[in-house]
Amino acid sequence: MSDKRKTVLLLLQDGPKEMESLLKSLDTNRPTLLPQMRVLEESHLIVHYNDSYELTTLGKIVIDKMLPLLDTLEVFDVDIDYWGIHDLRFAPGSLLYRLREIKGCKVIEPNVVNIYEINKDFIETCTISKDLLFILTFVHPIFTTLISQFVANNSNVKVIINMDLLEKFKANRPKEVRGYINSEKVRFYLYKKDMNLGTFAQNDHCSVLRLLSKDNTYDHTQLFCKGSDALKWGKELFDIYLKDSIPITEI
Repeated sequence: MSDKRKTVLLLLQDGPKEMESLLKSLDTNRPTLLPQMRVLEESHLIVHYNDSYELTTLGKIVIDKMLPLLDTLEVFDVDIDYWGIHDLRFAPGSLLYRLREIKGCKVIEPNVVNIYEINKDFIETCTISKDLLFILTFVHPIFTTLISQFVANNSNVKVIINMDLLEKFKANRPKEVRGYINSEKVRFYLYKKDMNLGTFAQNDHCSVLRLLSKDNTYDHTQLFCKGSDALKWGKELFDIYLKDSIPITEI
């Protein structure tokens, strides 16, 4: 219930600290901090000897439980409105409960001039990526051009689409998509269930997620993520959709 007490516990997770070290880290003085330390001692979360403090076994248990919560709150603190107005059925509960793994992601809301542009950071890092993963309910007009560039770069490309997009490919781009399928350089998969997301794209360096609003409408807001934990989380999201998809072998 206190930022100072919370910070003290976090500082002690790596081992005992002397009071002077804690005071310096917290940018405070001894008279101000001592009452907070007594509360932690009376709660059996820390002990002290001479002028050093360390976590008790109970304190270590508390900090182990506290860190995932703080990481999850950090994700929501980026933009709580973003999470509050979007449909969270895009992922199973087991994955949503691990949203802390994507902390550090940025919510990007393109201005009117750039609203239809593809994320440039994502496209640039595709050129130095081996594996490219896509979950799509619609495609940008230059999508097939980009796919050709990815293939020329010897990237492994996997694309999961829904039935509506498959029908659009059949009607508007059958020759291009058929060429990719026959070359086996791009693997397409059909997801037969309802997709509760707009798009998801991930390369070896970052990912971009576009969720649907709660009223099932699409907006152009993007969640841009980097980092090993976020990429691992994104790969698991892709694999969940892949598990319920079937290969598209002809069009």
